[in-house]
Amino acid sequence: MAAQPKKIIIDTDPGIDDAMAIFLALQSPEVEVIGLTTIYGNVYTTLATRNALHLLEVAGRTDIPVAEGSHVTITKGTKLRIADFVHGADGLGNQNFPPPKGKPTEQSAASFLVDQANLYPGKVTVVALGPLTNVALAIQQDPAFSKNIGQIVILGGAFAVNGNVNPAAEANIFGDPDAADIVFTSGADVLAVGINVTHQVVLTDADRENLARSDGKFAQYLCKILDVYFSYHYDAYSTNGVYLHDPTALIAAVDPSLITYTEGVVRVQTCGITRGLTILYNKQKRFGEVTEWTDKPTVKVAVTVDAPAVVKLLMERLMDS
Repeated sequence: MAAQPKKIIIDTDPGIDDAMAIFLALQSPEVEVIGLTTIYGNVYTTLATRNALHLLEVAGRTDIPVAEGSHVTITKGTKLRIADFVHGADGLGNQNFPPPKGKPTEQSAASFLVDQANLYPGKVTVVALGPLTNVALAIQQDPAFSKNIGQIVILGGAFAVNGNVNPAAEANIFGDPDAADIVFTSGADVLAVGINVTHQVVLTDADRENLARSDGKFAQYLCKILDVYFSYHYDAYSTNGVYLHDPTALIAAVDPSLITYTEGVVRVQTCGITRGLTILYNKQKRFGEVTEWTDKPTVKVAVTVDAPAVVKLLMERLMDS
């Protein structure tokens, strides 16, 4: 008998690579998407909700609920970093798609996360593709959430490499460092997939041409929106390809065998010039002093990825839609 699909909730700020990750999840029999929750990051939260509803309409999956998330950081900060210069002003390659017909649920993202974790204890994986505000709010709202949630797969952090917002910080962690520190120290089963790993996974120009030749509806849709993303990568990294951040984190939930990870305590710097820096304590030394790392729960941090297998899986599933 085949294993039951893993129930996942995608916490998302769509975003071109979010669109790829969402479509990939819907094309993956290993997982069942039971909801999308929205957050600021690539766009503001209101537009993230609109884009999430739109993407589900494109996919013909309006049965999946969308719960709108926080519009401010966990410390009520309103000065948000929005990466519309990466994904276009509309978050989806400046295509100005018509507004979706669907509406989000009445429930907030944090309440939705808590309820689903209570409904299916140990069975729900959250794949968090944006800043971690909603997940941190769920942890604050329900002390049992960290134990009830099956796993939290985080796209975030830059472990022992430079960040992509500045040399210290990766964008999702930088978006709400206080929330990230709450999640990393919550005791939940956390797997962080950082840009040290996702920068190894590249969709090339040749891959894009293959998508364009495909009849798959998702492949065709993505080809429309990818131009802006390719242009940004060319300007920022002088490369003719794009990093597959969100799809790689999603695949860590779909097929964990494609990554390896180490375990340790992760803390996040919440102020100063290194705000958003993620530091992994690898436990190789026992420190005599009591520190901010002492007695904190460990998390998993991805260290390698089978990049060709990730790209192959993504391409096959997007072209087969």
